[in-house]
Amino acid sequence: MKIGKVSESVLKRSVLKNIRSKNTEIISGAGVGADCAIFAPSGSVKYASCVQEARLSCDGQAEEYLLSKEADELSTPAVTIGELIQKAANNLAAAGAGITAIQTVFLLPTDFEEPQLKKLMIQAEEKARELQIQIAGGQTRITETVSAPQAIVTAHGKLWGDTLSGIKPGQDIVVTKWIGLEGTAMLAHRYKEGLLTRYPEYLVEEAAGFGRYLSVIPEAATAVKSGVCAMHDASEGGIFAALWEIAEAAGVGLTIDLKKLPLRQETVEVCEYCDVNPYELKAGGSMVMTTEDGPGLVAALEAARIPACMVGKVTEGKGRILLNEEEVRYMDRPRTDEIYR
Repeated sequence: MKIGKVSESVLKRSVLKNIRSKNTEIISGAGVGADCAIFAPSGSVKYASCVQEARLSCDGQAEEYLLSKEADELSTPAVTIGELIQKAANNLAAAGAGITAIQTVFLLPTDFEEPQLKKLMIQAEEKARELQIQIAGGQTRITETVSAPQAIVTAHGKLWGDTLSGIKPGQDIVVTKWIGLEGTAMLAHRYKEGLLTRYPEYLVEEAAGFGRYLSVIPEAATAVKSGVCAMHDASEGGIFAALWEIAEAAGVGLTIDLKKLPLRQETVEVCEYCDVNPYELKAGGSMVMTTEDGPGLVAALEAARIPACMVGKVTEGKGRILLNEEEVRYMDRPRTDEIYR
């Protein structure tokens, strides 16, 4: 199979099809585009949980360790433990839940040293303090099965209000901030020297700093109070994958105006240099939302100083259409994220 998350067809055929056990306390669980499980063990208060996994990159000694490894190729991009925790928090936010605690599992190679482990935990605690949450437990294991440190973060939280009403035909589609933020930051860091030979330093530094936009918790919290019906945090596969997944999960169609998808000039330049498609590039930091009142939701987000724009409509049927001025074409199923190329 190809690197990255498994394809939709494999997910349906070999994973989801074999999940058959049911529990009446689970409101929603595994599915295409379903990053969180929502459950209500008491029948009233609703909780959410999600899992994120990644190969880890660390500052200092651990970063030098990774850079010395053949495994550190762009085809297997690494993230910091703080970024991984943020991804988990974003998943909960997209379900309309606030994060309260995490559990961490570290799988470490045999030549990983205790000072590096301590650094990982300090970074994890810094992010936990920033999010005002607790690291509630987990496991740390040294194993010969990995050549670089791996982490699994399980996040737990409580819904801010009622379960979101869901996606229905006729709703407006809103996208927050800009697409390709996460991938742009990764590429700008990786190819900084080459980029500086073509673009001014301020542009490259700005692109590399896009990591500061990766939290979607503020826009999710605002949207829950402002008539949002469904949310999905864009991530692997880019904005095209995120749009496809929300439509597939609800069994609906989409009509998207390509020109309205918000794109920073820094992303355009970095993607041109690296020869990647910004619409299929890691898009962490951007949220796809549906609502009965697109203008009202955009106004509420902008009042909270969160850039947002309407990009299309949810439609009947299963046609997922991209409009590019006079050109009309159908969206393809999500492909491997451009970052792996």
